[in-house]
Amino acid sequence: MAAASLFAIALTSSAAFSQSDPIGELMLRQGLETGPPVPLPAQALPVVIGVNLVESPNRARVLIEISDPVDVKAFTLTNPNRIVIDMPEVLWRVQGESRPSGRGAIRSYRFGLFRKGNSRFVIDLNAPAKIDPVQVLAPDGSHSFRVAIDLMPTTPEAFVSNSGWPEGQVASAEPPRTVAPPPPPRANNSKRVIVVDAGHGGIDPGTHGQTGLQEKNVVLAVAKELRKALEATGRYSVVLTRDSDVFIPLRERVNISRAARGDLFVSLHADSNEQRSVSGASVYTLSESASDVETRKLAEKENMSDVIAGVDLRGENSPVASILIDLAQRDTMNRSARFAETVVSSLPVATTVRPTTPHRSAGFAVLKAPDVPAVLIELGYLTNTRDEAAMATSAWRLKVGQAIAKAIDSHFSAQTATPGRQAANP
Repeated sequence: MAAASLFAIALTSSAAFSQSDPIGELMLRQGLETGPPVPLPAQALPVVIGVNLVESPNRARVLIEISDPVDVKAFTLTNPNRIVIDMPEVLWRVQGESRPSGRGAIRSYRFGLFRKGNSRFVIDLNAPAKIDPVQVLAPDGSHSFRVAIDLMPTTPEAFVSNSGWPEGQVASAEPPRTVAPPPPPRANNSKRVIVVDAGHGGIDPGTHGQTGLQEKNVVLAVAKELRKALEATGRYSVVLTRDSDVFIPLRERVNISRAARGDLFVSLHADSNEQRSVSGASVYTLSESASDVETRKLAEKENMSDVIAGVDLRGENSPVASILIDLAQRDTMNRSARFAETVVSSLPVATTVRPTTPHRSAGFAVLKAPDVPAVLIELGYLTNTRDEAAMATSAWRLKVGQAIAKAIDSHFSAQTATPGRQAANP
């Protein structure tokens, strides 16, 4: 079942919400609680078959070759400087693509499914640029339809003054701020709910290895193996934040875990490092300060996921701004740390683990549900050839999924409390 169809979304009054879920009500007041995007009906989708780039000293043109004409909206954003091209959902079947030289205005680009019904093409800029009106070129003798994006130099001042979300664009960039009514309390003999979060996805591929292996694909495969292993025990109900190649905003991943009344949230990622000799898995938990410089940089990179995908982040607030949320989160962080140690001891049977400080902590946005214990597992380094080769195999993914499932089983077996959420969110 896709993440978008996991929960029925409905508006509720603040008073009713406060009685059943006080932490959720506080998060709602801060604008931190939203509902999953609503899926669109299945339909025949246009197919993108190529991306070409033409660069010159004073101009750059991106040509997206597509099977059918589409409506396109383009705009620029700052911090970092980038161009966002939105279009209806398409199938990305790119056979060949031109990569930027790095010497012109375009530093890099990426594309993919942003959410159901909406695909996105994002261009990162080396220098300020302005967009000519986007054209959809009719087929000629050797090409099908093409979306043409022409960029020309501009001043930094002009770029800033002309950048920002177009009027009416914010509503289409993020789902409406609605609230999923909390489900009724679970019976004492009900299954534990494990929320498995495959990081990145869609337009945000994450890091990649030297062979082109992408983080978003590796972690989704492991997430599915973990779900299979947990469900085989008969003791767990498993929710995936995504089960396909789709982008889910960080805040939405947190909201999914809360709406499911998760007993545990496990976010799966693959790391990268400039030193290609660095290898092995590691486990991260939430803290207000990073345990070391490397972890701080990793948290900053992972927290950039929404920026990479072009999400509107205006009005963001910290989930720990409220004293009550902070109090709930302190106990959650302690339980998360205990589980992290269990994962560290379970992983060596399936994969290598970083020999020094494999359990670290920092301010990872995806771990900030105040009342759901959460860890982020970096499964290894795609920049390390040995790790990348292992991650590419189905055998490795199976073993790692089973090892994490065993850690989860050990964690709950050691607990004496009955299943269910803590008192702060009954």
